[in-house]
Amino acid sequence: MDFCYFVGIDIAKATLDWAVYHSQQGMVLSLHADNTLKSIKQTLAQLKTLPGWNPAEAVFCMEHTGIYNAHALEVLYESKFNVWLESSLQIKQAGGMQRGKTARRPGDKVDAQRIAQYAYRFRDQMRLWQRPLEVVQKLAFLSTTRQRLNQSYNLLAVPVAEQETFISKTL
Repeated sequence: MDFCYFVGIDIAKATLDWAVYHSQQGMVLSLHADNTLKSIKQTLAQLKTLPGWNPAEAVFCMEHTGIYNAHALEVLYESKFNVWLESSLQIKQAGGMQRGKTARRPGDKVDAQRIAQYAYRFRDQMRLWQRPLEVVQKLAFLSTTRQRLNQSYNLLAVPVAEQETFISKTL
C-alpha cells in the first residue's frame, strides 16, 4: 500500500495529540483533542479538510498504551482506517537521542510529531493492526485482572508473613 498521510497520535489518559505528516510536504497539521469518542470523531472530521485527503492513503500510528488506546482504536476500526500500533520503546529507540519533552506534559504535540515521522521513516516495516477476536480480548482482560488481584494480595500478605518471623506470636 502506498500511503502519503502518516498520522501520529500521542495518547494520554485524558487527551490525544495528533500530527499529520505528508510524504511530500512534511508536517501539515497538529491537533489536540480529548480522549473521548465524540472528540475523536470530531478530529477525524477535521482531517477531511486537508487538501487531497484520502483515508485510504492514510495510516494512523500510535504507541500501545493499554486501555488508553481503546477509544481511538474503536473509532478508527469502525471507520475502517489503517492503524499501526507500535511499541513505545521501538519508537523511542528509532528516534535516537532527542531533545524536547523531558517529562510527561499533557498537550505536548512534540511526541505526536515524532510518532508521525517515525511512521513515515519506517513505513517499509509497517504492521497494520487487526482487532483481536472478542474471546481473546476477554482472556486478556481476565488475565490482567488476575495479575492485579495477585499483586494486591501479595502487597497485604507478605508484610503479615514477615511480621510472624520477627514479632512474638503473643502479639
